Amino acid sequence: MNRSTAAPPRLLLISLLFWIPLASSSSDDPVRLDGDIVQGGLVFGKAPAGSLVTVDGEELMVSSGGHFVLGFGRDETAERQLEVHKPDGRTWRQSLRPEQREFDIQRIDGLDQAHVSPPPAVLQRIRDDARLTRLARERRDQRTDWLEGWIWPAEGRITGVYGSQRILNGEPRAPHWGLDIAAPTGTAVIAPAGGIITLAEPDLYFSGGTLFIDHGHGLVSAFLHLSELLVDEGQRVEQGDLIGRIGATGRATGPHLDWRINIGDRRVDPKLLLPPREGP
Repeated sequence: MNRSTAAPPRLLLISLLFWIPLASSSSDDPVRLDGDIVQGGLVFGKAPAGSLVTVDGEELMVSSGGHFVLGFGRDETAERQLEVHKPDGRTWRQSLRPEQREFDIQRIDGLDQAHVSPPPAVLQRIRDDARLTRLARERRDQRTDWLEGWIWPAEGRITGVYGSQRILNGEPRAPHWGLDIAAPTGTAVIAPAGGIITLAEPDLYFSGGTLFIDHGHGLVSAFLHLSELLVDEGQRVEQGDLIGRIGATGRATGPHLDWRINIGDRRVDPKLLLPPREGP
């Protein structure tokens, strides 16, 4: 497949990693936490090299340089206990309680039920697609491609946001897990951060042309409804590389990019990682 490292100039100018320092348990502790402690947020940590890091007793992956990442789900409200067991024998602790957010909930009644639920004939295909995507998210390694920061993957109008939800004919649908960017079919999609392509499928039932980029530590970007895939599974991409083109494949009502991010089994909000865009 063709690959280009060229990216729209405006997108390359806005690469930025948000650093929001949090209070630590003592002033001389060399542990740093940066990010958004909110529902759907990500927190990026830096501990002394060789530290063991746990959240509620569960061990996190830590890079050789001491970097780690954790996320909060859309509906998460409980306090979590972060512990850093440092090589010198001391333990650093921080309680993390995600700030609650308000999400847009829409009720739509009177729809043809065939448009609300998929027909039985495609259920096996949907299960097979789900298995493919689940396997593509299982990779774990110590790459920290997320340290370079994030850029917008496409230019266009925002038409959907993380966490919104529809109730169709009284049946709650799954929340929307991504950031929707509407633009004409064929508009370039670039890698918002570097990583390894772990899924490149041209025709999944719900998401159509679908790409996954693994950024390391189980942090995975998904790009849905693409009209073209310009990279292959196993390929390394760098921030700003051309990876595909916007389309309306799968169950989409118009051409747009649906960009989603998972950290392990938690779905987080891509928009929280991005700097403001220039212009309207």
